[in-house]
Amino acid sequence: MIHDLKRQGLSISAIARKLGLDRKTVRTPPEGGLAAPVYGPRQPCPRLLEPFEPYLRARILAFPDLSGRRLLREIRGVGYGGGYTAVTDYLRALRPPRSTVFERRFEPPAGLQAQVDFAQFRVEFTDEPGVTRIVWLFPMVLGHSRWLWGRFCALRICIR
Repeated sequence: MIHDLKRQGLSISAIARKLGLDRKTVRTPPEGGLAAPVYGPRQPCPRLLEPFEPYLRARILAFPDLSGRRLLREIRGVGYGGGYTAVTDYLRALRPPRSTVFERRFEPPAGLQAQVDFAQFRVEFTDEPGVTRIVWLFPMVLGHSRWLWGRFCALRICIR
């Protein structure tokens, strides 16, 4: 279509306005027209980590809990010049997924159990500015319903 409009004598700017394209696109149109180009698969390029993969595999099989930072330090000492994420991505694919341990929730029957605690707070009340008082919280949580109850207790010891 661009070639037809050029043959009709329109200028590059007029063709660009008419087709809604940039002037640079009209000046050098794609060879196949305005169809999207088709790309083939790329050839894989060699990775910097490939020479060190057998070493990393052996270290992970011997010591599965070694961190990526530790292994990066080890292979950098032998000449690796790549980055940290390349090592951790390889280790993530190499390590087996960790199994999560099932944890059974403790469910006591109603009225059997409650948990209590004391917590200390230092507060300054608005009716006595500049005076800091210690206030204690007595919380209790019922085991069956998880209902929370609390009571504040104040002592008459002033801290200035």
